[in-house]
Amino acid sequence: MNQPMTPLHPHISDFEQVVRARRSVRGFLPDPVPADILRHVFELAQQAPSNCNVQPWQVVVASGESCRTISRKLVAAATSGRPVTSDYQRVEEFPGVMRRRQIDTAVCLYGHMGIARDDRDGRRMAMLRNYEFFDAPHIAFIGMDRMFHETVALDVGMYAQTLMLAMTAYGIGSCAQAAVSRFPEVAREHFGLPDNIGILMGLSFGYEDTAVPANRTRVPRAALAEQVRFVE
Repeated sequence: MNQPMTPLHPHISDFEQVVRARRSVRGFLPDPVPADILRHVFELAQQAPSNCNVQPWQVVVASGESCRTISRKLVAAATSGRPVTSDYQRVEEFPGVMRRRQIDTAVCLYGHMGIARDDRDGRRMAMLRNYEFFDAPHIAFIGMDRMFHETVALDVGMYAQTLMLAMTAYGIGSCAQAAVSRFPEVAREHFGLPDNIGILMGLSFGYEDTAVPANRTRVPRAALAEQVRFVE
């Protein structure tokens, strides 16, 4: 007989709401996150699990003029015709059912943005929105020492998820962006980062602008049976 689920913690339902509420926000209000809340969510993210507690993540957060300036530099790099660079190898297209999910997500997003499949200029402008950080007042660049590989990158991924959940709990929208990790030399020069720090991802964040059509995008998750096996 199935037993009813009894929360082990009085606030577990709040946690479930936060997990289900987190999504990619692609349009932000100009209002900055207050400094005390900003620091608090990043302090919460420090509680992320880490192998041997090495805490390998390195993060730089740009706000105000610094955020606007690095955005302009990345837009210039992306429109210059120069080759795309990256500190880490990336998969741009996926096989099988993952490719279908990728396409379905793009169709849903571009549909809300009013961009047709054959609208190359519209798609190009949508791509550049990544480097404009969707008008977010803040951008975080998240990376690690380039001597590390996939196993340590797992720690950084768990840190990023913890950070995004902390932001969601405080009403802050975010969008994890692989695109912002392109042209990492631009970020290293702008922030004075040492050459050994590789950029894994960017995270645009701030308060959601609900009037932006892209923010109406909702994408489903796969059924549990497609992803998880329970073996007794």
